[in-house]
Amino acid sequence: MTGIVRINGQVSAGSIPVTDSSVLRGDGCYETLRSYGGRPFALDRHLDRLQRSATKMELMLPERSDLEDWIRAASAEGGECAVRILVTRGSALPDDPGEPKVIVFSHTWPLSKEPARFMMVTAPWHSAGHDWALAGAKYLSYAPNMSAARAAQAAGFDDAVLNTVDGLVLEGTTFSVAWVVDGVLETPTLELGILDSITRALVLEMADDVGIPISVGRFPVSRLDRASEVMAISTIREVQPIIQLGDTEYQAGEITRSLARAFDQLVGSTGS
Repeated sequence: MTGIVRINGQVSAGSIPVTDSSVLRGDGCYETLRSYGGRPFALDRHLDRLQRSATKMELMLPERSDLEDWIRAASAEGGECAVRILVTRGSALPDDPGEPKVIVFSHTWPLSKEPARFMMVTAPWHSAGHDWALAGAKYLSYAPNMSAARAAQAAGFDDAVLNTVDGLVLEGTTFSVAWVVDGVLETPTLELGILDSITRALVLEMADDVGIPISVGRFPVSRLDRASEVMAISTIREVQPIIQLGDTEYQAGEITRSLARAFDQLVGSTGS
């Protein structure tokens, strides 16, 4: 269920022109954050990333205080929910004065912590570390990733984990991945052009705090053959055990469980 929609701060029926850049070109950026008990979680981090994305895309944002107000209102209305912030360029038609839009709304998204089964999918569309203008931006166009997710689901899996054409592990379609080899928490480096996931950063901080060794780098898909645990990490999934990746099965192990518990404690004790 979707809550109240605000467009540029004004309560709206949720309609935008068909000429908007988000509709015609997929031209814009976005953030998704969680609200726990009506409080937006990690709001400053999400707004910092939104600003980085907007800067790369040459999009102007409203005053940060206005964005905070709109997000807090959506969180309070939704309670336990996801909050979406979408920034569009305005009209995609030449000589059309349509103004840029910031759309904020909440919606229900039940949190499932059930173990998941994923398929590996090669992602030739991924920059895989090659620098380009929008590297690291969280932009609207997710069609290739969604195609990978549909392919995985058609094959009987829950979603997909992406790898480069030369066989390096990247990220999930909408989440980060990490795994455990000989007690070390391993995850792909941001230098590969994967999203700078806020939940991933928090999980790495928590792992460091409790003394779990961490290795961030470039890992071949074959590295997962040595893993004892694999996990998906994101705003929506939090820390979710992966019990199958392609033909390989894993256990929901103690390091995954301990990080999930630590994250539960974090979201239960912090807000914005």
